[in-house]
Amino acid sequence: MRAPAILAILIAGSLAGEASAASLILGGGRAKACYDAARAIENRGPASAAQIATCDEALQTEALSVRDRAGTFVNRGILHMSRKAYEAALVDYSQAIRLAPDNGVAHVNRGAALIALERPDEGVEAIDQGLALNAEQPEKAYFNRGYGREMLGDVKGAYLDFTRASELRPDWELPRQELSRFTVHRPGEG
Repeated sequence: MRAPAILAILIAGSLAGEASAASLILGGGRAKACYDAARAIENRGPASAAQIATCDEALQTEALSVRDRAGTFVNRGILHMSRKAYEAALVDYSQAIRLAPDNGVAHVNRGAALIALERPDEGVEAIDQGLALNAEQPEKAYFNRGYGREMLGDVKGAYLDFTRASELRPDWELPRQELSRFTVHRPGEG
């Protein structure tokens, strides 16, 4: 089986956009820079060591709310995943969940890291939990869960997840590419 294109979900709303106006952030804004780096990384290749160091500094030196600290762990995990440092990402996502157990994005990203580490049973379970918590960008959750299900031999489940990802975001090419690998046979067809 070829390596899946596992995607992390950016912790939306943390330290940016409308949510940042309501979040009191004390310190030099490194957590915001960490968020910006995670947000920009999605289509740009691996994160730099300096970007990860910015997240490290935010976590070590800034007085962050629990929500923003959890979000910074998620964002640093995204940067680790861009470097294929899945174990480090898993640690960050797990730390975010310890801080904010209801953070659906952290659960989904933890699931993506587990799938990338070839632990699909745990990965699918984590993604299920994230979806139950109404994680943002559910299309990425379904996409990643599709890989996990396929790794577990659940071809129908994988097909349905890739289909759902495509339905949720019709302009996204990756689910359509994955769906092109499947041949659907209707009952009664030979």
